Amino acid sequence: MLSNKEKIRKLLKGIETGDPEAALVVNENKYIQHNPHTREGNIGLAELFKQIAKTGPRVNMIRIFEDKDFVFAHMEYNFTTLKAAFEVFRFEDDFAVEHWDNMQPMQPMQQANASGRSMLDGSVVVEDHDFTEFNRERVSCFVNDILIKRKMNLLTDYICQNNFIQHSPLLADGISVLRSTLSDKSQEVYKITYAKVHRILAEGNFVLSVSEGSLDGQHCSFYDLFRLTKGKIIEHWDTIEPIPARTEWKNDNGKF
Repeated sequence: MLSNKEKIRKLLKGIETGDPEAALVVNENKYIQHNPHTREGNIGLAELFKQIAKTGPRVNMIRIFEDKDFVFAHMEYNFTTLKAAFEVFRFEDDFAVEHWDNMQPMQPMQQANASGRSMLDGSVVVEDHDFTEFNRERVSCFVNDILIKRKMNLLTDYICQNNFIQHSPLLADGISVLRSTLSDKSQEVYKITYAKVHRILAEGNFVLSVSEGSLDGQHCSFYDLFRLTKGKIIEHWDTIEPIPARTEWKNDNGKF
């Protein structure tokens, strides 16, 4: 019997192959779709896979994690253009019954940030499983204290001062860059606001936060993946995706 991680590998590979059987990983009678561009149910998924497969897509799973009934994956998609993505699935009775995602384009000339890192490279080893709940709580506090409330005096409580690796295309390595980005002065360059955290998922030393806010005044979803060691964040990946107007949604479930 396939594990939930293996089921998601099969499902997402169906995007590349166009195989409608890949969509059978989901329970069509219960499936709740939160991608506003995709119709409800596995019939909608099968149609979507078939349509995308015509473009010759490539699907590369970089990291995959499991948190109780949830599986979340960090992906590279090539749908004529490169995209970094996070996929989140909730399982019930051995079937995927709910799905969320967040994607951000990677332009060829912008695949490396100021520190020469891409949105997808870096550590992939999941360890420290005994610290899953501790790390989940640390990231939950970081998002609320730093990203939402901007209590910058607490930044060094959460971020490793000597070795903070940054994969965001907007930023570079180091705690000083993050501090500057989140300060009031940086708002003249681009204004990023975290308003609410919706979900914190974790496995071992990796924690994913799903948040809502705005970038330059545009309503966006923020998916931030953190790697921790000894209670400190030492590596970060993210995707930022604009949330379309309600009139453009193909289902009624909402992004979160």
